[in-house]
Amino acid sequence: MDFLHDQLSNGRRLRVLNVIDDYSRQCLASIVDTSISGARVARELDRLINWHGRPLHIVCDNVL
Repeated sequence: MDFLHDQLSNGRRLRVLNVIDDYSRQCLASIVDTSISGARVARELDRLINWHGRPLHIVCDNVL
């Protein structure tokens, strides 16, 4: 999973949470919002686990 960010011409910022299956290279989720909280990330990951099953590992590029 990885977070991306961008800014619109009016100055408003966007965040994108992408969840990619490294084996199949399939994008499992791409969540776009002005703010993505930790609770939202957990909720989206729970939804993906219910749909695709529990992964063995989760890799996150952005560690804060």
